[in-house]
Amino acid sequence: MATDIFLINISGQDKPGLTSNLTGVLAQYGAKVLDIGQANIHDTLSLGIMFEIASGEQSSAIQKDLLFKAYELGITAKFSTITLENYEKWVNLQGKDRFIITILGEKLDAAQISEVTKVISEKNLNIDSIKRLTGRTSLVRTETYPRASIQLSIRGKIENKTELTEKFMQLSRDLDVDIAFQEDNIFRRNRRLVCFDMDSTLIQTEVIDELAELAGVGEEVRTITESAMQGEIDFNESFKRRMKLLEGLSEDVLNEVAINLPITKGAKRLIDTLHSYGFKTAILSGGFTYFGHYLQEKLDIDYVYANELEIKDGRLTGGYIGDIVDGNKKAEYLQLIADEMGINISQTIAVGDGANDLQMLNLAGLGIAFHAKPKVKDNAQSSISSIGLDGVLYLLGYHDRHIDLLE
Repeated sequence: MATDIFLINISGQDKPGLTSNLTGVLAQYGAKVLDIGQANIHDTLSLGIMFEIASGEQSSAIQKDLLFKAYELGITAKFSTITLENYEKWVNLQGKDRFIITILGEKLDAAQISEVTKVISEKNLNIDSIKRLTGRTSLVRTETYPRASIQLSIRGKIENKTELTEKFMQLSRDLDVDIAFQEDNIFRRNRRLVCFDMDSTLIQTEVIDELAELAGVGEEVRTITESAMQGEIDFNESFKRRMKLLEGLSEDVLNEVAINLPITKGAKRLIDTLHSYGFKTAILSGGFTYFGHYLQEKLDIDYVYANELEIKDGRLTGGYIGDIVDGNKKAEYLQLIADEMGINISQTIAVGDGANDLQMLNLAGLGIAFHAKPKVKDNAQSSISSIGLDGVLYLLGYHDRHIDLLE
């Protein structure tokens, strides 16, 4: 039996019952729905239905009835005839790889979106959907924490993923916006573990620099710290040199530093949301267990792996207990926790800012350079530099309504 394929595009003021009424007409004629999609932007509906119907009288009649129903509902309907050849081309696209591009910033403008979508077009990729993840921004009220994010679902064949990632990284620098590029696979939708570096990631300071200031060797230690974070000197060597400079510091100052640690903006919102949705969290730090355990209690962190200070007679000896937690150790602990949880490493996320975080950022299913040094951003999978730590939630695809529901 000969059939016709039509695409009906509906637009107009949204109201209850529109989809039900239109699909009701299709049902009366026994039409087969081949595809359907709907979006609602500021109470304006955009609905598309592709359907197959027997050629001839039924084909003409269903179009008339749909147009009449649209008139009754006060909406606009437009028909397009789809050839079998074109329909089969769309069917064949189902096998194409799928990806997610997330754009983050304090605010997003047309130029930023235009440049990102231009790259997508140049690579012959199709945009399946665009979704806003952040709430609408008031034009009359000043936002205390401005943030904006949209998510693009795309599909197609990418010959060189590294090249595409580098293009997005360059756009990110040029346009002052964060652009994250991920494969849309089963692991992305089933992340279970998020691991954080501590200093300059979970907290907005380097603890060892704070201790050094109190020990009167702040300038010397800061210089070594910065060189290590830039990857200019070996972390283990820098750690030993800095520890030696802290020799003799009173144990009493540790609590003073701990209670004044500046928690990074968005950290509590992020961790509370992660726990509500069943994630486990960990601190993997080249800093110290004393402060890691303090944050563990304050933020409800599940695991802590860091360096243990050696203390004798109430004073720091300038030494440490156990192995140094460097970049390699962080990656080892990430794998260890994943194994203990019985999850694939692709179900993990790592967040850090320094050169000694790169191993775990590249091992994790999603590695995020957070307000990181240039060398780290250039070598990480994704980066966040424009907003707080809760930006991680948008990379996971959460909408503000999913988060605000829990607050």
